[in-house]
Amino acid sequence: MNSMLSRVRAAAQTMATSPQPANARTAIIDIGSNSVRLVVYDGPRRLPFILFNEKVMAGLGASLARTGRIEEEPMERGLRAIGRFAHLCQDMKVAHIRCVATAAVRDATNGDEFIARAAAMGLTVEILTGAQEAIGAAMGVLSGIPGADGIVGDLGGGSLELARIRNGAVEQTISLPLGVLRLPEIRAKGPGALERRVKTMMEKAGWQPEPDLPFYLVGGSWRALARFDMQLTNFPLPVVHQYEMTAARAEQLTRIVSHVGRARLKSIPAMSGSRIPTLPNAAALLSVVVRQLRSSRLIVSAYGLREGLLYEDLPADIRQDDPLLVAAEAEGEAQSRFRGHGDRIERWIAPIFPQDGPDLRRIRRAACLLADVGWRANPDFRAERGVEIALHSNWVGITAAERAMLAQALHSNFGGGLSTPIGVDQLASSEALRHAALWGLAIRLAQRLSGGVEGPLTLSRLGRAGDLLTLSLQQEDAELFGEAVERRLRNLAQAMGLKYQLTT
Repeated sequence: MNSMLSRVRAAAQTMATSPQPANARTAIIDIGSNSVRLVVYDGPRRLPFILFNEKVMAGLGASLARTGRIEEEPMERGLRAIGRFAHLCQDMKVAHIRCVATAAVRDATNGDEFIARAAAMGLTVEILTGAQEAIGAAMGVLSGIPGADGIVGDLGGGSLELARIRNGAVEQTISLPLGVLRLPEIRAKGPGALERRVKTMMEKAGWQPEPDLPFYLVGGSWRALARFDMQLTNFPLPVVHQYEMTAARAEQLTRIVSHVGRARLKSIPAMSGSRIPTLPNAAALLSVVVRQLRSSRLIVSAYGLREGLLYEDLPADIRQDDPLLVAAEAEGEAQSRFRGHGDRIERWIAPIFPQDGPDLRRIRRAACLLADVGWRANPDFRAERGVEIALHSNWVGITAAERAMLAQALHSNFGGGLSTPIGVDQLASSEALRHAALWGLAIRLAQRLSGGVEGPLTLSRLGRAGDLLTLSLQQEDAELFGEAVERRLRNLAQAMGLKYQLTT
């Protein structure tokens, strides 16, 4: 981004996006108790894009509870995986690789052997303590859900980490040997055994529960459980991040999942077959934990340890950037005809929406940053393209209802008028969607007046006085008025229940 555009953004409504891209590609190799995964990142530092993501279910911790060791076959499978990952990182020109290991390697009596053999491949494995793992997961939640306030629970194969987050910081953490690979042995001891074990472990660790706080779910097994619930409830949005459930739902899912066949579970979109065997134990543990914590509700986070490690490394000023707006800016800049136009649109339409508070302004701003992403699509499908981008892109820091408003705004901007896209009405109120449609019509007017460039918007002013919507230009710029501009101004005014006037 050029320096002028950066200055413009810095001045925009105290909701600055980040113009600073990553210096180079980075990668994290996450060696967990159940899986070994490589994720390669590129793009803006505050919210880098996933360039490549691969997982191998190595099962390093499969026998840990019984033998205390990583067995030979999982050891070889895990080492083959990281060897491949190291080679791919070299080919992808990754500048910085962070290779971390959690409970299985940390607790295994032969964990040193795994680390030594990885070192022979040129990889330095960093063993995270339980506290570091908990902090990393908590920071991942804060990265993807700014303002999160509650308890983070990160369920892995070998351990469960809990962390109290508040005001952007991690205040208390514990790590418990309660990973999904350890749970069968505990539950085999009879009804109530898991509850007693969890209660005893929390008390011994000195955990001080605070009732009525949200519980943020991190980890593949709990996310898979949430996807199962999304199918059961016919949730219209196939995005698990920030999906919410009541605390009581955990106990209900424990009963339901124990009676559902594997074929039904495998039919769920995005459900990994390797996660299916863990679901009954994951549900049982979730039910116990939320009961012990007396949680108010459940919120799923798609961000966890890996994202938290990236977030921890950021300078404080970049951490403060809004992840939704960073992503919307990057997407808008990549797909729009002209750079920086979204900022100007947002400021141009803002005067006619003075009642919008901070939460609405950031969604409106995201819509403006994405105002030109549909121009390459067939004109008959631009509205659908806008909806697809809003609902299905990898946004974070946005609720389902806010995604619906963003979808409605882009739908209206790209020619959908006041109609509501199918399914969107299940995610947000009709009042909220109508308001978002007005944003879309205002953006559509800005795009027609300006032709997609910044100049005409700097020469004009959109305003509202009483029951009159006005579009003003200096006399020497009056030729920018045209029939198409007046038609869109009239459509916006009618939708707002106002009269309209073109003035010079």
